[in-house]
Amino acid sequence: MKMMKLTYLLAFALTITLADTGCRNHRPVKVTQIPGSPSGQVGELGPGGTMAQGGQIGGGSTANLEDFEGMGADRAALASYTVHFAYDSAVVKKSEKANVQSVADALGRDASTKLLIEGHCDERGTEEYNRSLGERRALALRQALAKIGVDPSRIRTISYGKDKPADPGHDESAWSKNRRGEFVLLHPKSGS
Repeated sequence: MKMMKLTYLLAFALTITLADTGCRNHRPVKVTQIPGSPSGQVGELGPGGTMAQGGQIGGGSTANLEDFEGMGADRAALASYTVHFAYDSAVVKKSEKANVQSVADALGRDASTKLLIEGHCDERGTEEYNRSLGERRALALRQALAKIGVDPSRIRTISYGKDKPADPGHDESAWSKNRRGEFVLLHPKSGS
C-alpha cells in the first residue's frame, strides 16, 4: 500500500514538473541583445539565417524581405571594404570606420541598390555561439551605417558563423582574417 502511494506521488510530481517546464514562456531562439537599441533586442532569424521582419535595429525598422527578392548580388563591388573584428567582439573598431563610410558612400551614389551584410567568425567556439557572434557583427555594421545616414531598410543581415572562412588555416593569422563582416552590393535585376 505504501509503495503504491509513493508511486502515485512520484508520478504526480513528475507530471507537474513536466507541465511546468513545457509551459514556461521562453525567449525566442536566436535573439541578440544590442546595446543602445530601444528594445534591447532584434527580431528572430528566419530561414537561411536571414533577418525576420519587424522590430527596430540600428536606428530604424528592419528591412522587408520581399524588397530583397530578385536582386542581383555583386560581391566584388565592396569586397575591399570588409571590416575585421577583434577576438570575441562585435565592436566596430575605429580603424575600420573608413570602410564603413566607403560602403555608405557607395550606397549613396545609387538609391536603387541595397546591401547584404554577412557576419563571420573564426573556427573557435561552438556553432551556436559563432552564429550569434556573426549576427551581432553584422548588426553592429548595420547600426554603424544607420548612424551615418544609411536607411536601415536598405540593409539585410545574415550570419554564417564559422561556416565560410576566408582563410582555412588554424592559427591567429587565419583567425584574424575570418573574424569579419562582408558587404554584398545588391542591384535590381534588369527588367525589374
